[in-house]
Amino acid sequence: MSLTTAATAQIVKTYQRSKSDTGSSEVQIALLTARIEYLTEHLKIHNHDFHTRYGLTNLVSQRRKLLNYLKRKDVKAYRTLVQQLNIRG
Repeated sequence: MSLTTAATAQIVKTYQRSKSDTGSSEVQIALLTARIEYLTEHLKIHNHDFHTRYGLTNLVSQRRKLLNYLKRKDVKAYRTLVQQLNIRG
């Protein structure tokens, strides 16, 4: 089981730009990060689950593309989001 509806709603509420925003780059990156963290924990237990590992690499790639887009468009928002999500060291 991935993210619950309540967890998704909480993430959207935290990172949205306006009240009706559900698809901005910040929200998408935050949702992907939550899914990546969940799958990472799953793979620590089930290290031979190669189908999940393949899906995880796709999610990481998708997040990387969104982060690159956000960095090109708004560096300040990029730095704030990276710091909030604790993605990089």
